[in-house]
Amino acid sequence: MTDVQLARQSWRRLEPVHGMIYFVPEAAERYAALGLDAQAGYFASRSAAFGAASPELVIATFYNFHPGLVRKALPAAWDVVTPAQMIEARYEAADAALRRGGVHEVPGLAETTALARRAAERACEHPQGRALFAAHATLPWPSDPLLELWHAQTLLREFRGDGHVAALLAEGIGPLEALVLHGATGTMPTVFLKVSRAWPAEEWLAAEESLRERGLLAGDELTREGRALRQRVEDRTDELALPAYAALSDDELARLAELARAFGRRVVDAGLLSIGG
Repeated sequence: MTDVQLARQSWRRLEPVHGMIYFVPEAAERYAALGLDAQAGYFASRSAAFGAASPELVIATFYNFHPGLVRKALPAAWDVVTPAQMIEARYEAADAALRRGGVHEVPGLAETTALARRAAERACEHPQGRALFAAHATLPWPSDPLLELWHAQTLLREFRGDGHVAALLAEGIGPLEALVLHGATGTMPTVFLKVSRAWPAEEWLAAEESLRERGLLAGDELTREGRALRQRVEDRTDELALPAYAALSDDELARLAELARAFGRRVVDAGLLSIGG
């Protein structure tokens, strides 16, 4: 059986390689060149694998953004750009940012890419119930090793993300409640979640009160029950991600986790995860 902790470690350490695309100026610059602001560019670029995605599809699959924020960007973006243009712009931005950060110079690129790709390709055998992942799985693999690694981690991230949404739904946690609970863990600044997801203050306060009534929050902190629920969600998310990492032996998975550390660290050290990084 695949080691759950090794699988989680591999994903977490390599995730900065994908996640930087939401922060680097290279992305905003390329979206602007096509006529979109950064916000519309985010929704259009991440959903472009669907084709000209409707706001309803994005609201459903991205899960925790205020619907009004999504509807402000879509479908208007598709009057300006095509999905193919957005996919190309996203790859160009990823390539430029990763090279600016020197990620292509990290030792072990070919080996790391090969291992991550095997996991991502195994994930492609399990698309059921994972709409956002399945859309990205239809995109062709880049030939460049650096972009190949970025695409592999993109697939692994969306595969895991779709499983995370399923785990939240199974626990009866809606999109705004998920954000409030996330903020209460202290792992992500609540102010960032409020600004980036754009839920009105009164709705945020109502969600907090609902969670207090459920015994999951006490003041602004998680209760014992709240911490237990968060742990159940994380554990279930880890379990649902395992089909991808089953492609690797435990030794190979440990090797991926070892190699991934240097790639994730390079992204962080280069400042690619900071706003405007």
